[in-house]
Amino acid sequence: MANSPIFSRLFGRSPIAPMQQHMKISSECVAKLPDYFGAVFQEDWEAVQQYYDEIGELEDRADGIKREIRINLPKSLFLPVSRSDLLELLHLQDKIPNRAKDIAGLVLGRKMAMPQPIHEVLREYIKLSVTATEYALSAMEELDELLVAGFSGREILSIEKLLGSLGDVEHESDVKQREVRSKLMAVEMEMNPIDAMFIYRVIDWIGDLADDSQTVGNRMLYLIAR
Repeated sequence: MANSPIFSRLFGRSPIAPMQQHMKISSECVAKLPDYFGAVFQEDWEAVQQYYDEIGELEDRADGIKREIRINLPKSLFLPVSRSDLLELLHLQDKIPNRAKDIAGLVLGRKMAMPQPIHEVLREYIKLSVTATEYALSAMEELDELLVAGFSGREILSIEKLLGSLGDVEHESDVKQREVRSKLMAVEMEMNPIDAMFIYRVIDWIGDLADDSQTVGNRMLYLIAR
C-alpha cells in the first residue's frame, strides 16, 4: 500500500491524479520554450540562463513525481487499466520534459546564435509543440472521468476529439519542420558548419515534442481500446 505523504497528496481520490500532475508539469516545461527562444534570438544569455533554470526546475519536479508513482503505485488498482499500462504511459510522458531540457541545454551550452531568417518560422514551429503538449494534457485530464464512465458515452467522444486535434497539430508540426529546415538550408553556407549541424539537431528535437505528445495520445487510445 502506498505510504509516501508526497504520493498521498498527489493521489487525492484518483489513481490517475499523479499521472495528470506529471503531464501538467511536462506541459509547463514545454510552455517555457517560446520565451526561452525569444531570449536566444536576442542573444540575451543571462535571460536564457534564467529560463533554462526554470525549465530544469520543472523537469526535476516531473522526475520527482515519476519516482513517487513508480515506487508507490498500488499493484491492484481496481480499474479497467493495468499498473503496467499506466507505467508505460508515464514513461512516454516523461520523454516530453526531458526533451525540453535537452533542447534548452544544448542551445545554452553552445550559446547558439540562430540566423535571423529562421526566427519567425521557428517561433511558429515551437508554438505547435506547445499546442501538442497542451492537447495531450487535456486528454490526460479527462482520463479519470473516462475510467469512471467505463470507457463509454460522451467522455470517450470528447477524448477521441482531443486526440484527433493532437494528430492534426503533429502533422502541422511536420510540415513546419520542413519549412524551418528549408529556410536554414538557404543560409547554411554562410554559417559555421558545426553550428548549422547543431541547429538542425535542435530543429529535430523540437519536432520530437509534438511526436512524443502524439505518442502519449496514441497510448491513451490503446488503453481505451483494450
